[in-house]
Amino acid sequence: MNEIEVKLGQDYKNWLTALKLRIRTVQLKAAVAVNTELLTFYWELGQDIVTKQKTSAWGDGFLKQLSADLTSEFPEMKGFSISNIKYIKQWHLFYGKPDEKSQQPVGQITENIFSQITRIPWGHNIAIVSKCKTITEALYYVQQTIENSWSRSVLVHQIESGLFSREGKSITNFEQTLPKPQSDLAQQTLKDPYVFDFLTMTKSYNELDLEKALIDHIAHFLLELGAGFAYLGRQFPLHVGERDFFIDLLFYHARLHCYVVIELKTVDFEPEHTGKLNFYIKAIDEKLRKEGDAPTIGILLCKSKDKMVAEYALSDIHKPMGVSEYQLTQSLPENLKGSLPSIEEIETELSRE
Repeated sequence: MNEIEVKLGQDYKNWLTALKLRIRTVQLKAAVAVNTELLTFYWELGQDIVTKQKTSAWGDGFLKQLSADLTSEFPEMKGFSISNIKYIKQWHLFYGKPDEKSQQPVGQITENIFSQITRIPWGHNIAIVSKCKTITEALYYVQQTIENSWSRSVLVHQIESGLFSREGKSITNFEQTLPKPQSDLAQQTLKDPYVFDFLTMTKSYNELDLEKALIDHIAHFLLELGAGFAYLGRQFPLHVGERDFFIDLLFYHARLHCYVVIELKTVDFEPEHTGKLNFYIKAIDEKLRKEGDAPTIGILLCKSKDKMVAEYALSDIHKPMGVSEYQLTQSLPENLKGSLPSIEEIETELSRE
């Protein structure tokens, strides 16, 4: 600490800390405002393009000329390439089409929808309208991007993995075992199926192999589980009576404020699986759950399930749990197991060269 800092004292340091926070807040607001202004301009430009093409004989050919003229006049702006102008038109047309659920008239866009789509970056908007089929699906990913601060690569991954059609689809007994709104929030937290496309397993993998592989790729695993999951451990030890038990995977969910027990089964779902998971949930509630924690939830991940069998099995279970399937990438042939180089080995070899 220099002499001036000593002289100014703690009051100055406190004021400086608050000032820095205000500046960062202003910077963030400015960035959001710039993004909103840019997207508002893009929306109006898209509307103009669509209108001009309908009311004149210009056709699609004028887009190339428009790109050249705007780029020449504003060379410092990167948004006037022919490809981006086509995306601007596509973006306007996408949200101007009627939605199959809301029956929104062609050419109209509500203030609420517009306020949402202008809150995410342009690159995210391009990804969404390029990959989504309906306004309902698109707005789902817009909202998820806003809530979870997804990067574009994460957003694309979630769209390509079909998150929209998987979220909230797990078979659960939450409605009977949890109070509202906890039951609704918990239901939306679970997916079916879970897609572990970051894993490549041999055909003869067992539950410990799967468990270890998921933890070895914990960042990808947490991304697939969704926002709010905090990893606490694998083969988590529990001492009950005179015996020791081990939970496959244990998490704490920050939004649900509860422990989450995950049991892995590399076979088809069987009703007896719920008994063991029910026991683990009870043990966590008794031994770890503290005041302020919501009831512990169990997730049974299995290779496949019969929907009716799963519903029957959960109907008389008094602890909250859900049953979901998981999907892996194509398995490696047994004769290649261990013979392919790892990512680390490839990177080491490339660095040598």
